[in-house]
Amino acid sequence: MTTQSHARHSPAPTGSAAIRAVGLVKVYGEGRTAVRALDGIDVEFDAGEFTAIMGPSGSGKSTLMHCLAGLDTATSGRVLLGDTDLTGLSDTALTLVRRQRIGFVFQSFNLLPTLDARANIELPLQLAGQSADPVWFDHVVEVLGLGDRLTHRPSELSGGQQQRVAVARALVSRPDVVFADEPTGNLDSRSGAELLSFLQASVLELGQTVVMVTHDPYAAAYAGRVVLLADGRLAGQITEPTADSVLAGLRGLGA
Repeated sequence: MTTQSHARHSPAPTGSAAIRAVGLVKVYGEGRTAVRALDGIDVEFDAGEFTAIMGPSGSGKSTLMHCLAGLDTATSGRVLLGDTDLTGLSDTALTLVRRQRIGFVFQSFNLLPTLDARANIELPLQLAGQSADPVWFDHVVEVLGLGDRLTHRPSELSGGQQQRVAVARALVSRPDVVFADEPTGNLDSRSGAELLSFLQASVLELGQTVVMVTHDPYAAAYAGRVVLLADGRLAGQITEPTADSVLAGLRGLGA
């Protein structure tokens, strides 16, 4: 993706961490073949902040996101979602936390082809036995520009529109944090830029907290902060990033 960034950076962090890692370690394998994907990470993501996680291939950025989101278990250390320690939860309790307090936007849209856009957006709430707040639902749909697409099935939507439905699905339950994993990877440049603007709007207009893993410095420039990883460790951060400053930061890591 080679979009131009027209970033309106997210507001200054509130100082209240929506989610944080404390001494986070993740080791894959054992003995001589063991790989230390995360090596004692301490990092906070403030409420109401749009943060991008970047680093060279193998730096641990996807592993960090998966551990923060409760999709993978840490070898040691803690992940705190507000005051809730995810590392101490049972599988059942963790599933409930992911369903109720965490939103996900993946590179693949993961929409059900037999459901229209409205039903796809409401699906996580239905699975939890809940219904959408109609005022909040309408506000999310308005911000994402989906008002005239709610009765369309995924096959009747463009890739960019499908990804917007996926973003609305992540936002409709008012999660504490939305994690976006290479969300523009399957989009063309224009659709990718639109999606990043919508993620940005979810922070600026809806007060959402967004943590995005990306390899694209142009995408990262839409965030208010970039956290850099290298060899499973924090390697710095960039506030109010631009594509040029992100590229320079990555070059400094040998990426």
